[in-house]
Amino acid sequence: MKAIAVVGARPNFMKAAPVIEALRQHSGVAVKLVHTGQHYDRKMSALFFEELGMPRPDLDLQVGSASHGEQTGQILIRLEPVLKDERPDVLLVFGDVNSTVAAALCAAKLSIAVAHVEAGLRSFDRNMPEELNRIVTDHLSDFLFTTEPSADKNLLGEGISSEKIFQVGNAMVDSLLKHRERAKNCRFHETLGLPRSSYAVLTLHRPSNVDEPEVFEEILNAVTELSQDLPIVFPCHPRTRQHLARMAEKLGFRWSESGRDGGRFIVLEPLGYLEFLSLQADARLILTDSGGIQEESMVLGVPCLTLRENTERPITLQHGANVLVGHSRSKILIEARRVLARPVEPPRAPKLWDGKAGERIAAILSSMRRPERRLPGASF
Repeated sequence: MKAIAVVGARPNFMKAAPVIEALRQHSGVAVKLVHTGQHYDRKMSALFFEELGMPRPDLDLQVGSASHGEQTGQILIRLEPVLKDERPDVLLVFGDVNSTVAAALCAAKLSIAVAHVEAGLRSFDRNMPEELNRIVTDHLSDFLFTTEPSADKNLLGEGISSEKIFQVGNAMVDSLLKHRERAKNCRFHETLGLPRSSYAVLTLHRPSNVDEPEVFEEILNAVTELSQDLPIVFPCHPRTRQHLARMAEKLGFRWSESGRDGGRFIVLEPLGYLEFLSLQADARLILTDSGGIQEESMVLGVPCLTLRENTERPITLQHGANVLVGHSRSKILIEARRVLARPVEPPRAPKLWDGKAGERIAAILSSMRRPERRLPGASF
């Protein structure tokens, strides 16, 4: 079997690494890795390849940042000749970023089987670009690898055949479990002068939170007030940092760059995988608008408040590890202080979140019937 795995943004890398590793352990399976270049900064991309032990990409499409339409179009344009030349039996895509939907569409138009890792998740909010990417990718896919029961239910409800759906666990959790001890030894909180379990971690990147000044101001007011209860550590996406600088000038607040100066609101550059995993694991509380971090916090046993009105990861709510707080200042503060007042609970591990999702995916794909080949041949 010949496979191409396509990644583009940092959430993809943690999901792809264990799948690629597992596929390469199967005899008769050849795997190539294509990076679209959707994320291209070293701390957003290259460092993750190094820390996760991923092979260097066989090809980098170097698409870079752009609008949704332009980025998706450029990936289609640059990936199509690669697929025509390589003729893979299956193309693997991960998560819900623009690289995911563009690569799936490109492969489907060329009659190449598509395998979607992390299929079926739904927020039921079509104002989220990621939701549209998820829906389109799933309906183009031949293999839909799901992480939780709600995903299976969503796919079946949309008319997708049960024969295409495989609940395999969570590949991102595979990476977390594999690298957890390395991250633990990192002790990143110590570089900030913070004791373990004495601080909160904040991440924000969704346009609905950072591009709307009133919304962003409400969130910042909440976390600034919360920082009087415990320090807030904010590894900040470059785009979010630009909005933060403008908002800080308007509101007249300052932040610390290191925490060593006694600052309570600490803004950092984006962190590598191990540093950020270390920071999460030793936190007392996580506030985020990221889907993946909701899942990671549950496995790490760190309470999570999600700064959204919905989530495509309902299993985190069902396990009591996550609370939706939206962007209301009062609700954020009420829920944060409620969490801080109760004892820390043990981690929760849903069924199949055992570090073997990549192996299950590889076993299913390696035993697949070879699809009919409709393209003129070139060697892999």
